[in-house]
Amino acid sequence: MIGYCPLASGSKGNSIYFGSKDAKILIDAGISHLQLNSRLNEIGVKIEDIDAILITHEHFDHIAGLKVISEKENIPIFTNSDTAKSIYNNLHVLPKFKIFTTSEEFEYKDLKILPFSVPHDTLDPVGFVIKNQNLRFGFCTDLGFISSLVKESLKDLDYLYIESNHHIPYVHASKRSFVYKQRVLSRLGHLSNADCLKLLNEIVHPNLKHIHIAHISGECNSKELILDIFLKLLYEKKSKAKLTLAHQDKISDKIIL
Repeated sequence: MIGYCPLASGSKGNSIYFGSKDAKILIDAGISHLQLNSRLNEIGVKIEDIDAILITHEHFDHIAGLKVISEKENIPIFTNSDTAKSIYNNLHVLPKFKIFTTSEEFEYKDLKILPFSVPHDTLDPVGFVIKNQNLRFGFCTDLGFISSLVKESLKDLDYLYIESNHHIPYVHASKRSFVYKQRVLSRLGHLSNADCLKLLNEIVHPNLKHIHIAHISGECNSKELILDIFLKLLYEKKSKAKLTLAHQDKISDKIIL
């Protein structure tokens, strides 16, 4: 499949398939080897055909499948050095790491990949901008606020995968612990609907084709609310971009190029 497809999105696990003419990669592997294989099969891809896995950061919902993958498959794992060390310390496994430097673009097959820093409570978390066939794809979740670097990195995209984790009043009203609320609402936590809306208001442009809203909290957000506020923004912007939601327990809308 040439294009991309979110395979899982949320606190229980995250992974995205991205395919070009020459490369088949995953962004994160936060669900089991079995689940990855099953969901890849739904889009006509086999896990043994995956050429590489890009890792955004070391939280378990982004690396859960790596231990079994490293034992069963010979797939290189692209990450920065701090994240690689943490994966080794947490999983006690040494995959075939390929180390990149955050904020330095690198090439892999027919892809140009820029890992950019995001504010989150891990060692060196990143989002990715991938360039292929004159198209720009942005993948950005797990961040507490929109830094100037994040906003600049996500400008002029053709396709955007962006976190809108929670609605702030729902977090305060939830039965979650005070520690959880502090973390999620902090500048190293997760992105609110309000902050995501501000970002989109600044970066939506006429050539933006599709937006996936991702990493949606099941308890502290509402899919109906998200669709209402973001579709309203796109209408006001006279944008033709399609907006869909990324799912936790099943694959999401495929982007076929």
